[in-house]
Amino acid sequence: MSSSKIYPKQCEIWKINLDPTLGSEMKKTRPVIIISNSIVNKSSLRIVVPLTGYKPDDDQWDWKIKITPDNINGLTKDSVVDALNIRSVSLDRFQQKLGVISVDKLLEIQNAVTMIIEEI
Repeated sequence: MSSSKIYPKQCEIWKINLDPTLGSEMKKTRPVIIISNSIVNKSSLRIVVPLTGYKPDDDQWDWKIKITPDNINGLTKDSVVDALNIRSVSLDRFQQKLGVISVDKLLEIQNAVTMIIEEI
């Protein structure tokens, strides 16, 4: 998709291509949630957190936030946000808008990101 024709916004879920990657970075084409604000979103980059399939042991980690599929978010299976894989990505990676999350869910994700970068 041409980056000049799209404007992904905060709280939206998009399918993007994360490849190429290195090491333990999340790979493949997968859904991500845009967490960057409208000021950052004036650039050609977005700050995103990727989603992966949910596993019960994900609940032990505070930086993993479960997302249940519904008609609003456009997901097809239980998923989990992994805040450890936060990254900025080019608009050229964006393929398809899937849906949106609630502001409450965004706040949960922001808290998870804060937790992994704050010194305790």
